[in-house]
Amino acid sequence: MSTFRQIYYQIVFSTKNRKPVLNIEHEDQLYKYIWGIVKNKNCKLYRINGMSDHIHIFTDLHPSVSLSSLVKDIKVSSNLWIKQSGLFPDFEEWQSGYGAFTYSEREKDMIINYIKKQKEHHKNESFETEYKTLLKDHGIEFDEKYLW
Repeated sequence: MSTFRQIYYQIVFSTKNRKPVLNIEHEDQLYKYIWGIVKNKNCKLYRINGMSDHIHIFTDLHPSVSLSSLVKDIKVSSNLWIKQSGLFPDFEEWQSGYGAFTYSEREKDMIINYIKKQKEHHKNESFETEYKTLLKDHGIEFDEKYLW
């Protein structure tokens, strides 16, 4: 019997202390590198984008991969790549946690579009407000002292 699944996640994490160190000139190279990590884990990347202080990844999750191992691999590998590449000289590391939010097939295009338009979106809303909204919209209780 075959295994069938469709598990969409939007993964969001920021740079340490939300420092704006991911310069726009080299973000495509970072995103391509992360795409390779996701692909090597047998997951499909639908969209990646972000700002100078955080990124959004919209991917499916292969049944053989746990969410925590995927995020760990993305963060550890990209952290090393960033430091070796020298493209983001002020980058120290990623924040220790992350947000992960599930979506249905019906919501897929909406989320892809949302992530695609991050630069436009953040002209009007801070990352802090965006992140709190994601948590609230998904019914996740949180204590603000642990967010930042």
